[in-house]
Amino acid sequence: MDSSRAVSVNPQDKGVEVVGQIPPEYEPILTPEALAFVADLHRRFNPTRLELLQRRAQRQEEINAGKMPDFLPETAHIREGDWRVAPTPADLEKRWVEITGPTDRKMMINALNSGAEVFMADCEDALSPTWRNEVGGQVNLVDAVRRTIRFENPDGRVYALKDKIATLLVRPRGWHLVEKHVLVDGEPISGSLFDFGMYFFHNAKALLDQGSGPYFYLAKLESHLEARLWNEAFNAAQDALGIPRGTVRATVLIETILAAFEMDEILYELREHAAGLNAGRWDYIFSVIKKFARFEDLVLPDRSQITMTVPFMHAYTELLVRTCHRRGAHAIGGMAAFIPSRKDPEVNRVALAKVREDKVREANQGFDGSWVAHPDLVPTVHQVFEEFLDGKPHQKDRLREDVHVTAQDLLNLNVPGGSITEAGVRLNVSVALQYLNWWLQGWGAVAINNLMEDAATAEISRAQLWQWIHHGARLDDGRPVTRTLYEQIREEELAKLGGRQEGRYADAATILDTLVLADDFIEFMTLVAYDYLD
Repeated sequence: MDSSRAVSVNPQDKGVEVVGQIPPEYEPILTPEALAFVADLHRRFNPTRLELLQRRAQRQEEINAGKMPDFLPETAHIREGDWRVAPTPADLEKRWVEITGPTDRKMMINALNSGAEVFMADCEDALSPTWRNEVGGQVNLVDAVRRTIRFENPDGRVYALKDKIATLLVRPRGWHLVEKHVLVDGEPISGSLFDFGMYFFHNAKALLDQGSGPYFYLAKLESHLEARLWNEAFNAAQDALGIPRGTVRATVLIETILAAFEMDEILYELREHAAGLNAGRWDYIFSVIKKFARFEDLVLPDRSQITMTVPFMHAYTELLVRTCHRRGAHAIGGMAAFIPSRKDPEVNRVALAKVREDKVREANQGFDGSWVAHPDLVPTVHQVFEEFLDGKPHQKDRLREDVHVTAQDLLNLNVPGGSITEAGVRLNVSVALQYLNWWLQGWGAVAINNLMEDAATAEISRAQLWQWIHHGARLDDGRPVTRTLYEQIREEELAKLGGRQEGRYADAATILDTLVLADDFIEFMTLVAYDYLD
């Protein structure tokens, strides 16, 4: 794909420029009207988006200077007030099992047919943001909404939708990302507004005609002001298409430590459009490492030891359930990422028992449903919530008034018995290299060690490596984690994977070195790696 060549689409708006190829199948998506719609959203809301990103940087500087996060005194009236979010639409009342995955055509069909109540089509962490993936994904979403989506395998197998399918939600990219293939007045368009706007423009009315609606997941929010910006974008989009305000429904992923202090406020800002909150566990761990990366006394151990029962993870999920149910919103649990083996029944038996244990814990906490990454996990998780809820669509009546979480609870990063091991260093290096290799080849959801990994796992891996090296953390055998040790292990793990000549491992190693060996912590892996994509 020649990404340096502007392609004319005779846009209504002369300030809009599409950079890249537009094959015939993209033309129904990249219409002049649709481009004008997303350009208007960008012009209206990008200045605020940039201000909020600058505020993120300022808050990081404050944390580095020792000002730890806390509940906001200026919004105490919201936390203490008696208010609720808008009533839940009928097709979002029951959310026992939610399956997630990229907007790949075959994977979408399998997910919609999986028996899960919800499918989250991901334009964010599970999607490598190539131009082909982003616009091709919008093509697939249009076909899925209209139930015309089909896929024919090279072996002749045909995939099509069943009569009963999951309710569709879409996750746009986070506020920090751009779409470099669409320029508005000479600057790349917000990836968030492009993903949201294109899906909304092409599908909102069709969804309403079916008795559903345009439903979204919102990623990487760090404050209620970022939720307010989404709410303003929702209102502008609804007004522009003549759709009643409140039609959109959004579930917010609480996957940053700062958002955990503003859950009430985030729901309040979106209350006309809010559907719930989700415990985005992997990104949450990454956020904790990132925000406190400069603090030697807050270094976390091997990521395998950071379970949902350690103090800071338990406190955050308890507070999430209490907050959601007090406000009439759904609380959705974290990801079960296991990929069942086709060859080893014993691996499956052990892993599915762990999945069940994890989901029983979530149901006991009060969650109304949970996430899975693979269709084969749907029956196991469905059975847990069916047994626990006894047929009820949710348990929002469990207010969890016994929960009292303080700022100190959210910031208690102690991991009992935690340690850093050479195996943990090797796993982080290997997973980051493998994920980056596939991401650079256009795959954002990658099977590694029988787990479906997305960008969050690679982010944890490289963040821990940076933190361990930066602070000279010691392994359980007493050796310090140094640049030299990292480079030795990187070369050994690269050799196991076939070396730099395989796939995109040369670029993957370069990117990982940039992230791990930089003097300052780089906020997002994708900000560096995006330059390597066409």
